[in-house]
Amino acid sequence: MTVYGYWRCSTDLQDQERQVLALDQAGCEKIYGDKITGTSNYGDREELSKCLEQLQRDDLLVLEDMTRLGRTMVTMLVEVNNLIERGVFIKTLDGRLDTSLMNDEIVRLIVGVMGYAAECEVRNIKHRTSEGRAVAKTRGVKFGAKRKFDKYQVAEILEKRKQGQGYGTIAKSLGMNRSTVQKIVEREGVAA
Repeated sequence: MTVYGYWRCSTDLQDQERQVLALDQAGCEKIYGDKITGTSNYGDREELSKCLEQLQRDDLLVLEDMTRLGRTMVTMLVEVNNLIERGVFIKTLDGRLDTSLMNDEIVRLIVGVMGYAAECEVRNIKHRTSEGRAVAKTRGVKFGAKRKFDKYQVAEILEKRKQGQGYGTIAKSLGMNRSTVQKIVEREGVAA
Protein backbone atom coordinates (compact mmCIF):
# COMPACT_ATOMS: atom_id res chain seq x y z
CA MET A 1 0.00 0.00 0.00
CA THR A 2 1.27 3.42 -1.00
CA VAL A 3 -0.01 6.60 0.64
CA TYR A 4 -0.62 9.45 -1.80
CA GLY A 5 -1.50 13.03 -0.97
CA TYR A 6 -3.18 15.66 -3.09
CA TRP A 7 -3.42 19.39 -2.40
CA ARG A 8 -5.16 22.11 -4.37
CA CYS A 9 -5.12 25.91 -4.14
CA SER A 10 -7.51 28.04 -6.15
CA THR A 11 -5.08 30.78 -7.15
CA ASP A 12 -1.41 31.64 -7.34
CA LEU A 13 -2.02 34.03 -4.44
CA GLN A 14 -2.78 31.11 -2.14
CA ASP A 15 0.03 29.07 -0.61
CA GLN A 16 -0.03 25.29 -0.60
CA GLU A 17 2.66 24.99 2.08
CA ARG A 18 0.15 24.36 4.88
CA GLN A 19 -1.54 21.56 2.94
CA VAL A 20 1.76 19.99 1.86
CA LEU A 21 3.03 20.01 5.44
CA ALA A 22 -0.17 18.38 6.72
CA LEU A 23 -0.01 15.70 4.00
CA ASP A 24 3.64 15.05 4.80
CA GLN A 25 2.86 14.71 8.51
CA ALA A 26 0.03 12.28 7.61
CA GLY A 27 2.65 9.96 6.10
CA CYS A 28 2.10 10.60 2.41
CA GLU A 29 4.89 9.06 0.39
CA LYS A 30 3.99 10.86 -2.84
CA ILE A 31 2.35 14.28 -2.91
CA TYR A 32 0.71 15.92 -5.92
CA GLY A 33 -0.98 19.29 -6.23
CA ASP A 34 -2.50 21.86 -8.56
CA LYS A 35 -3.11 25.60 -8.43
CA ILE A 36 -6.53 25.70 -10.04
CA THR A 37 -10.11 26.36 -8.98
CA GLY A 38 -12.18 23.64 -7.39
CA THR A 39 -14.83 24.01 -10.08
CA SER A 40 -12.34 23.31 -12.89
CA ASN A 41 -12.55 20.20 -15.04
CA TYR A 42 -10.54 17.20 -13.91
CA GLY A 43 -8.78 17.12 -17.26
CA ASP A 44 -7.33 20.55 -16.53
CA ARG A 45 -5.72 19.36 -13.30
CA GLU A 46 -2.50 17.82 -14.56
CA GLU A 47 -1.14 16.75 -11.18
CA LEU A 48 -4.45 15.25 -10.05
CA SER A 49 -4.57 13.25 -13.28
CA LYS A 50 -1.04 11.95 -12.61
CA CYS A 51 -1.96 11.06 -9.04
CA LEU A 52 -5.14 9.22 -10.04
CA GLU A 53 -3.22 7.24 -12.69
CA GLN A 54 -0.68 6.09 -10.08
CA LEU A 55 -3.24 4.83 -7.55
CA GLN A 56 -3.52 1.04 -7.29
CA ARG A 57 -5.80 -1.29 -5.32
CA ASP A 58 -5.34 -0.84 -1.53
CA ASP A 59 -3.50 2.49 -1.95
CA LEU A 60 -4.60 5.41 0.19
CA LEU A 61 -5.39 8.91 -1.14
CA VAL A 62 -5.16 11.57 1.58
CA LEU A 63 -6.80 14.98 1.14
CA GLU A 64 -7.08 17.94 3.47
CA ASP A 65 -10.84 17.81 2.87
CA MET A 66 -13.16 16.67 0.09
CA THR A 67 -13.26 20.11 -1.53
CA ARG A 68 -9.70 19.48 -2.73
CA LEU A 69 -11.24 16.96 -5.17
CA GLY A 70 -13.92 19.36 -6.34
CA ARG A 71 -16.63 21.81 -5.44
CA THR A 72 -19.63 20.02 -6.91
CA MET A 73 -21.58 17.04 -5.67
CA VAL A 74 -21.44 15.27 -9.03
CA THR A 75 -17.68 15.76 -9.38
CA MET A 76 -17.03 14.37 -5.92
CA LEU A 77 -19.41 11.42 -6.28
CA VAL A 78 -18.08 10.39 -9.68
CA GLU A 79 -14.45 10.44 -8.58
CA VAL A 80 -15.09 8.76 -5.24
CA ASN A 81 -17.11 6.02 -6.99
CA ASN A 82 -14.25 5.50 -9.46
CA LEU A 83 -11.74 5.19 -6.62
CA ILE A 84 -13.94 2.84 -4.58
CA GLU A 85 -14.44 0.60 -7.62
CA ARG A 86 -10.66 0.52 -8.11
CA GLY A 87 -10.17 -0.50 -4.47
CA VAL A 88 -8.49 2.77 -3.49
CA PHE A 89 -9.10 4.16 0.01
CA ILE A 90 -9.72 7.86 0.67
CA LYS A 91 -9.06 9.71 3.90
CA THR A 92 -9.53 13.37 4.73
CA LEU A 93 -7.41 15.14 7.32
CA ASP A 94 -10.48 16.96 8.64
CA GLY A 95 -11.69 13.57 9.94
CA ARG A 96 -14.92 13.53 7.96
CA LEU A 97 -14.10 10.63 5.66
CA ASP A 98 -12.10 7.42 5.90
CA THR A 99 -13.33 4.85 3.38
CA SER A 100 -11.31 2.09 5.02
CA LEU A 101 -13.64 2.33 8.05
CA MET A 102 -17.00 2.79 6.27
CA ASN A 103 -19.14 0.78 3.91
CA ASP A 104 -19.58 2.07 0.36
CA GLU A 105 -23.19 3.25 0.81
CA ILE A 106 -22.28 5.41 3.81
CA VAL A 107 -19.27 6.81 1.91
CA ARG A 108 -21.48 7.80 -1.03
CA LEU A 109 -24.01 9.40 1.30
CA ILE A 110 -21.34 11.40 3.13
CA VAL A 111 -19.65 12.47 -0.10
CA GLY A 112 -23.01 13.50 -1.56
CA VAL A 113 -23.73 15.69 1.46
CA MET A 114 -20.20 17.16 1.37
CA GLY A 115 -20.56 17.84 -2.35
CA TYR A 116 -23.90 19.53 -1.84
CA ALA A 117 -22.43 21.68 0.94
CA ALA A 118 -19.48 22.61 -1.30
CA GLU A 119 -21.85 23.61 -4.13
CA CYS A 120 -23.85 25.76 -1.71
CA GLU A 121 -20.66 27.41 -0.48
CA VAL A 122 -19.56 28.27 -4.03
CA ARG A 123 -23.03 29.62 -4.81
CA ASN A 124 -22.98 31.75 -1.63
CA ILE A 125 -19.51 33.09 -2.41
CA LYS A 126 -20.63 34.10 -5.90
CA HIS A 127 -23.76 35.74 -4.48
CA ARG A 128 -21.83 37.70 -1.85
CA THR A 129 -19.23 38.74 -4.42
CA SER A 130 -21.95 39.91 -6.78
CA GLU A 131 -23.61 41.92 -4.00
CA GLY A 132 -20.25 43.44 -3.04
CA ARG A 133 -19.56 44.47 -6.64
CA ALA A 134 -22.99 46.06 -6.93
CA VAL A 135 -22.41 48.11 -3.77
CA ALA A 136 -18.92 49.10 -4.95
CA LYS A 137 -20.30 50.23 -8.33
CA THR A 138 -22.80 52.50 -6.58
CA ARG A 139 -19.80 54.09 -4.85
CA GLY A 140 -18.13 54.68 -8.21
CA VAL A 141 -15.55 51.86 -8.06
CA LYS A 142 -14.40 50.85 -11.54
CA PHE A 143 -13.71 47.18 -12.28
CA GLY A 144 -11.44 45.62 -14.86
CA ALA A 145 -8.02 46.44 -16.15
CA LYS A 146 -6.96 50.05 -16.12
CA ARG A 147 -7.18 51.70 -19.52
CA LYS A 148 -3.93 52.00 -21.39
CA PHE A 149 -4.98 55.10 -23.29
CA ASP A 150 -6.03 58.62 -22.37
CA LYS A 151 -8.70 61.04 -23.59
CA TYR A 152 -6.27 62.64 -26.05
CA GLN A 153 -5.58 59.33 -27.73
CA VAL A 154 -9.33 58.65 -27.90
CA ALA A 155 -9.87 62.03 -29.59
CA GLU A 156 -7.08 61.29 -32.07
CA ILE A 157 -8.51 57.85 -32.85
CA LEU A 158 -11.96 59.31 -33.45
CA GLU A 159 -10.57 62.09 -35.66
CA LYS A 160 -8.52 59.64 -37.76
CA ARG A 161 -11.58 57.40 -38.09
CA LYS A 162 -13.69 60.34 -39.30
CA GLN A 163 -10.99 60.98 -41.91
CA GLY A 164 -11.62 57.45 -43.18
CA GLN A 165 -8.52 55.72 -41.85
CA GLY A 166 -8.85 52.00 -41.10
CA TYR A 167 -8.56 50.44 -37.66
CA GLY A 168 -5.25 48.81 -38.48
CA THR A 169 -3.72 52.02 -39.82
CA ILE A 170 -4.82 53.97 -36.76
CA ALA A 171 -3.58 51.28 -34.41
CA LYS A 172 -0.18 51.17 -36.09
CA SER A 173 0.25 54.94 -35.98
CA LEU A 174 -0.54 55.02 -32.24
CA GLY A 175 1.24 51.78 -31.24
CA MET A 176 -2.01 50.12 -30.16
CA ASN A 177 -3.84 46.92 -30.97
CA ARG A 178 -6.39 47.01 -33.76
CA SER A 179 -9.03 45.53 -31.43
CA THR A 180 -8.46 48.31 -28.87
CA VAL A 181 -8.97 50.98 -31.53
CA GLN A 182 -12.11 49.24 -32.77
CA LYS A 183 -13.54 48.99 -29.22
CA ILE A 184 -12.88 52.69 -28.60
CA VAL A 185 -14.63 53.64 -31.83
CA GLU A 186 -17.61 51.37 -31.07
CA ARG A 187 -17.84 52.59 -27.46
CA GLU A 188 -17.84 56.24 -28.57
CA GLY A 189 -20.56 55.54 -31.13
CA VAL A 190 -18.66 56.78 -34.16
CA ALA A 191 -19.82 55.33 -37.48
CA ALA A 192 -17.54 52.57 -38.66
